[in-house]
Amino acid sequence: MDTADLDARVIIAVAFGLAPSHVVLHPDEPVDAGMLARLTPLLERRLSGTPVGRIVGEREFWGLAFTLSPETLEPRPDTETLVEQVLARLPDRNRPWRFADIGTGTGAIAVSLLHELPNAVAIATDLSEEALRTARGNARRHGVAERFFPIRCDFTAALGPEFDFLVSNPPYIPSGDVGRLAPEVRLHDPRLALDGGRDGMEAYRVIVSESVRILRPGGGVFFEIGYEQAAALKALLTSRGFADIAVYRDLGGRDRVVCATLAN
Repeated sequence: MDTADLDARVIIAVAFGLAPSHVVLHPDEPVDAGMLARLTPLLERRLSGTPVGRIVGEREFWGLAFTLSPETLEPRPDTETLVEQVLARLPDRNRPWRFADIGTGTGAIAVSLLHELPNAVAIATDLSEEALRTARGNARRHGVAERFFPIRCDFTAALGPEFDFLVSNPPYIPSGDVGRLAPEVRLHDPRLALDGGRDGMEAYRVIVSESVRILRPGGGVFFEIGYEQAAALKALLTSRGFADIAVYRDLGGRDRVVCATLAN
């Protein structure tokens, strides 16, 4: 396991009701039989391939803890690149921005942005009622529920016009590749959040087409992508009248985010 030491610290902390830093600072602290009994089944789940986030029931994103559920994708650090680029391209964080988060899942992207944009309002869509319930809970957890509005619909189907921008981490894995994903992903993340159709571009085609209807002139789109999808998405955006298209890489050096502006 690439992060075995970190995984162990987090699981120990959860089992014993400690902060992870306590485990690091007090490595020689004794463990009694009762503590070991709480720890052992959690370690066994990790050794069987269950991700740490699923074991502890939450995952940190943008410095915030997000509750998970079976119907939500586990947010990952690479997606923070999307949040970074939204914030970098906004001229004024205090404006009353109105944005849409398409396929919100845990609500991690929208809630993180609302946390940084004190006067913004987010409309968050998802097909899963359970995912929206989880996202609503995460919005309450981080004090932004009054500015977070979950809607159950297919992509943008229930949305009207005049959004300043939209964000989305849509399903982008080609259908034929889903079965080859790592077990931590394939067996624990919902397929609805992974399967992007034959070429992985199905969701992008729908959202880009609909974004022309729901964005105000000059509005922006921010997408997470698979590392080989930048060229295809740039071509799609260009064909629908978008300009100022930029591609940004994640910390691993892979293409991760595509941003564009709807021409006036």
